[in-house]
Amino acid sequence: MSQEVQEALTDLWMYHMRHGAFEEAWKKSDKDLKARVGQPCWHWPRHFQYIWDGTPLAGKRVLVRCYHGLGDTIQFIRYVPLLKEMAKEVMVWAQAPLIPLLETVPGINQLLPLHDGTPEVAYEVDVEIMELPHVFRTTLATIPAQSPYLHVDSIHLSPNNGLTKVGLVWKAGDWDERRSIPFSYLAPLAELSGIQLYILQADAPANGWDGKSGIYPGNFNLSDYARLVKGLDLMITVDSMPAHLAGALGIPVWTLLHLEADWRWMVNRNDSPWYPTMRLFRQTEASDWTGVIQRVANELKKISK
Repeated sequence: MSQEVQEALTDLWMYHMRHGAFEEAWKKSDKDLKARVGQPCWHWPRHFQYIWDGTPLAGKRVLVRCYHGLGDTIQFIRYVPLLKEMAKEVMVWAQAPLIPLLETVPGINQLLPLHDGTPEVAYEVDVEIMELPHVFRTTLATIPAQSPYLHVDSIHLSPNNGLTKVGLVWKAGDWDERRSIPFSYLAPLAELSGIQLYILQADAPANGWDGKSGIYPGNFNLSDYARLVKGLDLMITVDSMPAHLAGALGIPVWTLLHLEADWRWMVNRNDSPWYPTMRLFRQTEASDWTGVIQRVANELKKISK
């Protein structure tokens, strides 16, 4: 199969997912699964590897490998309770910083810290966590969208001054810089009345924070970061792990998206079927965040205390 054909087929899967035609996407995934029988991928970077070979998971000891990003694990760990209903045992091999949070997810028999070697556990079937929607042949109507599905106690961010507590994140990972927004574009949000802005961007000073807009509580481990998010009235963030975290914790979250956003955010929607508490604010022109932030500011004025 030529590279051109592979790329075209991948785009077809993306097209179906973006347009909510999940059933069609799974038909494409079924064909891919058959086509790759006997073709090893262990030499690829882990996030490109396919794991599930189509073996039924019912009654089996199942290992769930988390080979993508933190946000991906947070989004798709929601499938574990469903998996546990059919599997004999569920082991999750996940990023170590996430393990305290994942301990709050029912149905996990063993949580193992992910590393570069091989998992130290016996299993009968393995699956990558982002393959679980295919396993369950999820549709828009059957997305397990209960909220929250991660649980922490909140940290009180400041004395109760009656202001709406809003967290802000503007910098995503480097693999797609279109997701990030220069802080200077967002700094005026701190001046809105009734708003207390909390700077929840990791390494904020090194990522453009001006040192004066909002309150910067510093860096935290992921568990304490989740507790901070739990204490918010609203999270405003670019497409990065904090968006998934806030959604999984059941916190209202406004996610700011560039024009060609990731498939999971679909198209022509200002909500997300994955997260009931999420609103999506999309660019209408490539690279233009001005309109997005103006809409955010207008909506903040409506909810500020």
